[in-house]
Amino acid sequence: MKPQRSEILGRMIRFLNLDTDGLRRVVIESIVEAREFTVASLHESVSKRIDVSKKVVASMIGYICSRLGILHVNKKSYRAPMSYVLRDEYADIARAVLATL
Repeated sequence: MKPQRSEILGRMIRFLNLDTDGLRRVVIESIVEAREFTVASLHESVSKRIDVSKKVVASMIGYICSRLGILHVNKKSYRAPMSYVLRDEYADIARAVLATL
């Protein structure tokens, strides 16, 4: 069962309201820009703006994937890294929340 759009909106607002150092906002902005990414590619994008380790970015992706539910996970083969895709139905919500907060 998919969560309601209003539920996702509330989760994203709470998620970004807890942002003390700007990392969460930068990660969400980078996800919206990239649409499809791996941990390494997102770390590259985020580290241009904030000095963070790859583990921090991977942890943030895991949290966003499991708690917010706006990402879809793909693993193309056994050896390939996981690729994450921002779900189309939630991309507009992410943009709207970033614009308002």
